[in-house]
Amino acid sequence: MPGSGDIVDLDGKVLGRHGGIINFTVGQRRGLGIAAAHPLYVIKLDPQTRQVVAGPKQALQKHGLKVTRINWLGDGGEPPALSRPVVKIRSTTAAEPGLLRYAGNGHCEVTFEAPQSGVAPGQAAVFYDGERVLGGGWIERDD
Repeated sequence: MPGSGDIVDLDGKVLGRHGGIINFTVGQRRGLGIAAAHPLYVIKLDPQTRQVVAGPKQALQKHGLKVTRINWLGDGGEPPALSRPVVKIRSTTAAEPGLLRYAGNGHCEVTFEAPQSGVAPGQAAVFYDGERVLGGGWIERDD
């Protein structure tokens, strides 16, 4: 089946097969088609190997992320070197406080005050000051 691959655990052990990673998203719980003693969540999608990595909910918790291709709408044309916006990484979740370190050239690192669940490379990260959108970019990877 084109695009099919393995569903693996955090140690790389094959748990099952899937019909394409396009059918999955980080944080997803339902639809894995795997029976396990505890609930499994999609932790990571690896397009190179076509693997879906599954694991326990706590494996979704991330303290930070890297953002690229930032479009800054705030003052100054680009983010300050260091700022404390609130950051939204999913449309259905609340924005959370974070420390933004701008590295230049449209790249930054964000460290959250509390770990966040469901950080997904390829998805948007949006920065706010209250209700005001400061800018956003694309999640490159989680930390």
